[in-house]
Amino acid sequence: MNTADAIASGTSNRLRIYNSAAALVHLLQAVAVLSLTNDFSIPVTAMFLDGPPGTDPGTVTTLFDFRIGWGVAGFLLMSAAAHLTLIMPGIFPWYIGQLETRRNYARWVEYSFSSSLMIVIIAMLPGITDISALIALFGVNASMILFGLVMEKYEQPGRPSWLSYWLGVLTGSIPWIAIAIYLWSPGSSAQPPAFVYGIFFSLFLFFNSFALNMILQYKGTWRWRNYIFGENAYIFLSLAAKSLLAWQVFAGTLVPS
Repeated sequence: MNTADAIASGTSNRLRIYNSAAALVHLLQAVAVLSLTNDFSIPVTAMFLDGPPGTDPGTVTTLFDFRIGWGVAGFLLMSAAAHLTLIMPGIFPWYIGQLETRRNYARWVEYSFSSSLMIVIIAMLPGITDISALIALFGVNASMILFGLVMEKYEQPGRPSWLSYWLGVLTGSIPWIAIAIYLWSPGSSAQPPAFVYGIFFSLFLFFNSFALNMILQYKGTWRWRNYIFGENAYIFLSLAAKSLLAWQVFAGTLVPS
């Protein structure tokens, strides 16, 4: 580790405060959603084969009802728990040590769960409810996030190989293509409500802002030459994206009647 990579005590304290504030805001929003939400749910479905391959699978079976309010609170609580964990006395020195090596594996592990749950909720709103499709979208999005972990493990800002990055971009585009098809609804007169389009376009921009942050961090552009600036940007973007999705979903589906 270079001397320039050592994190000063003042920066370390600011990171503790920043993570504490992010944890608190995520937690308060989760409590608010759980306290105010209605019981709106979307059925998770499947069509099981009843006969040889190629025959009509028959009727749609509802496996269970997914409470959207619980799902929204779920990804907020995941982030709250992740930030709280990082500031714990036994974990915080490890976190600072990771940042000094220009890595933060904990970030990618948390995102692999929380952002994948966000994708599932975004996909369900325009009508993707098949259990296999939802599992696949969750898994593909998690894979995209974990390519970010691979990038940080094997590359360093400056002159990295971008293979892991572009593989992540490729896999990460798949859920958005699937959701866009359902919003477009080719061959159908279906028309999702306006707030679903708002969620799609606004969260698409936010998800891509994480990719842009990584580019700037690994190219060492302007203030991103300091890895900690990029870390702070990740914390802000995560809070902003989750808050935006939470309250757009709440306004569109969860307002108590």
